[in-house]
Amino acid sequence: MRIALSQITTGPHPEHNLALLREQARRAADADARVVVFPEAAMACFGTPLAPLAEPLDGPWATAVRRIAEETGLVLVAGMFTPAPDGKVANTLLATGPGVEAAYDKIHLYDAFGYAESDSVEPGSEVVTIEVDGVRIGLATCYDVRFPELFRAHADAGALLSLLLASWGAGPGKREQWELLTRARALDSTLWLAAVGQAASGTPASSNAPTGIGHSAVIGPDGTVRQRLAEGPGMLLADLDLDEVSTVRRAVPVLANRRLPLGERPAVPR
Repeated sequence: MRIALSQITTGPHPEHNLALLREQARRAADADARVVVFPEAAMACFGTPLAPLAEPLDGPWATAVRRIAEETGLVLVAGMFTPAPDGKVANTLLATGPGVEAAYDKIHLYDAFGYAESDSVEPGSEVVTIEVDGVRIGLATCYDVRFPELFRAHADAGALLSLLLASWGAGPGKREQWELLTRARALDSTLWLAAVGQAASGTPASSNAPTGIGHSAVIGPDGTVRQRLAEGPGMLLADLDLDEVSTVRRAVPVLANRRLPLGERPAVPR
């Protein structure tokens, strides 16, 4: 399967960001990709008031994304914001294209490093996978990468690939954490991981909002980085050998060897 990771920098205006998605999707289609993945907050960047911009999944922005997928023949995955109760929004991934229509609401909210995503965002609760050409693919968003149980849930659902869409916060050690965590999640779930983030904007952030550091990557089920971008805008095209998942799982059967159910914690020694 050939996938395209589009590492872009989005701004506060959804209509402008749509034009960028359209241009990038056409570029991916011209390169014979089957799936094109955009970052978290592709609809509008963090640091923007989100509630006034949020739209339902049948609203104009999502409808325009579906049209791009239809025009290009690609499965397109992109981050947007949908309305939630009490004036909050859901941090939603829209996956749409031929034979695919799904949405994932981010489960683990970024209440860390001085930022409180939960002030404006309502968490999701459902693990979501999609199927493209018979291949099961899991969906995850940014801070989710710190929670290995989600990626193991993808594997338990039959996924061979997880897509991680992010707008990673900058700061000391944050790139190193991104690289470590993405490799770890591929390795401890023994699946392919395609991690696409917002590109670094090149200008100082006006707040502590997570606006991206780049360094999107494709990581094999053995935890090795196969391809990686730098911090600026770019597109990564990758051909995934999905049979490699079963090869790695035979060699390192960590999923089969588990003794603790998902979510169970070992007793604290006395």
